[in-house]
Parts: sequence; C-alpha cells; structure tokens
Amino acid sequence: MASNNAYDCCLIGGTFDRLHAGHKLLLSMAMTRANSVEIHIVSDDLASKKSAFIQDYDTRFNAILDWLGDKSYHSVKLFQLNDSFGPAPTHKSADAIVATPETLGNCEEINRQRKMSGLAELAILEVPHMLDFSGQIISSSRIRSGVIDSDGNPWISETVRISELKMASSLDSELKNPMGVLFEGPEELPEIAMSEALQSIDRQNSSLIAVGDVSVATLLELGVVPDIGIIDGMTKRQELLDAERVDISEFQNILTASNPAGHLTPSLITAIETALKNQLPSLINVDGEEDLAPIIIHCLAPIGTAVVYGQPRTGVVVQISTIEVKSRCRNILSMFEVIG
Repeated sequence: MASNNAYDCCLIGGTFDRLHAGHKLLLSMAMTRANSVEIHIVSDDLASKKSAFIQDYDTRFNAILDWLGDKSYHSVKLFQLNDSFGPAPTHKSADAIVATPETLGNCEEINRQRKMSGLAELAILEVPHMLDFSGQIISSSRIRSGVIDSDGNPWISETVRISELKMASSLDSELKNPMGVLFEGPEELPEIAMSEALQSIDRQNSSLIAVGDVSVATLLELGVVPDIGIIDGMTKRQELLDAERVDISEFQNILTASNPAGHLTPSLITAIETALKNQLPSLINVDGEEDLAPIIIHCLAPIGTAVVYGQPRTGVVVQISTIEVKSRCRNILSMFEVIG
C-alpha cells in the first residue's frame, strides 16, 4: 500500500536535554511527514560546551526511546551527532530536515553544501516554537534555569505565589527526614560537618544557598560567603544573643521577609526570587521562621543549585536542585493549606 507521507527520510538533530514539549513537537513533525526518521543526538563532548548541567548522552538517548515507547511509527533510528552538521550534507537517501527558527540557517548551509556536491536539496520543515505559561519559548535552558518544567508550567503556581500557606500536619513526618545528603558531625563543632559538606559541592558550577543562622555563620567562619543566606535570628527556636548573631557585613544585598513558623508566605517567595536574580551575595533576614524555605528555594532555583541547612544534633544536609527535587517540592506545596 502506498504511503501518504510526503518524504522518504527526514533528519532531525539536537541536544534534546530535559526532553520537553517543544522537542516532542519537532519529533512528531518529522514522524508524521516521512516514512523514516533519523534522530541525531549531540554527543557529550559537544553538549558540555553549552552547559555543565546538560544530561549525559545516554540519559538523553533513553529519554527519547522512552517517549517513543511502543508507538506504531514507521522506521525511527537514533544516532550520535559529533559535529555541527552530521551526515546531512552528504546523506544520499535523506530528502527532508526539521528546523527551528534558530537552526534554519544551519539547514540552509547544509543545502548549500549538498548543492555543491551535486545532491538534491533537503526540504526544510520549519517548526514554530512552543510557548510556556508566560508566553516565552519552552527551552532546555529555561528548564535548567529552574523557571519551568518540561511542559512549560511554572514550579510555583500563581495561587501559591499570592497566598499564605500553612503546613498540613500530615507533612510532619516527611519533612522531619533530611531532604538530601546528611553529613554528620558534633553539634558543638558544626564546622566539621560543614567542611565535609562543602567538599561534595561543585562550587565552580553550583550556586550555594545556606538556610539557618548556624549554617550561614559556620560558612562565614570557614571563609565561604554563600550566594544566598537565609536567617531568622533563632536556633532551635531560641533567640540568639547579640554575640551569636550572623555578621551580615559580607553580604552586599540585604533583604527582609515575613514568614510565621509553619507557614510559607508571598513575602518569603518574593525575597527568595529577588535574591536568586541578584549577582551579589544576598542575605534574607526573616521575621518569623525560615525552616521551610528550602521548599521554595528548590522550586525557584536553577538546576544544580546546592542548598545546605543544619540537621539538629546530627550535622549538615546538602540537597542539589534537580527536576526530581523540584517535583517533590511542588508536590509538598500542593499539600499545604491555603489560608489567605
């Protein structure tokens, strides 16, 4: 039976980091227009030049395979892409290529090279960008920056942004468990656990956010100024003496937020978001309590951000922001009670 597809073999290339709705649109375009499709995935060597936080080749490769699943598409093959153009300039059986507005120029250059070699030009199937909740382009870089998920949705909804939230009692047991890797050390010598925790963090590529007066003070004593420090003048819910308070002189940007114990407020969300956008070390001084701040931080921070906080009588916890951590925090937020 004759095929209704317009093309015999369509090429598509890209990094495909954090496989998202825009990628799926490109792939779907190719698979619905051609009898066979070749997907060329950028190698780790090329991808690492874009960002330290791009997923490895195998992860990106398997994400596409998982998405394809058992769909009854025609022939789809995956290859590694090791240069800008791949096999497209000399591919003898290809007759189409998928482009985005950014890669249109590359596709035109491929056709120029094909023409010089006596090969027929490829039909260029330009696919428009998919837009996220804010009307901006869904892209891997925006996902890595922590702004959106793979479907273009925000990690914190508008309802949460404008509402005061109260922690549900059902979350007590979950939130008592360390969310991250625990580095143990004596409570009276917090620098021991903190020093070990710092060795686990890629300071060259990761921002460092410290939550809690003891954590921030300990880092400063070790000569490390966190990119963001969040304090409330308390430890173990006891007010610190003046001599024990954090020296804020190392921070160029001082912010304040109001956040009662057991709550999350728009004031705290705004302060964290403002600090994340600032290039200088920022300190958020909370009137109330900062214990729940990591939930908001992970929802807003770029992938790869390191969040450190103290675990009473045990040590220091380090949690790196990932898609999985963001998803967990968004789910936790959904279980908070909206009170205003």
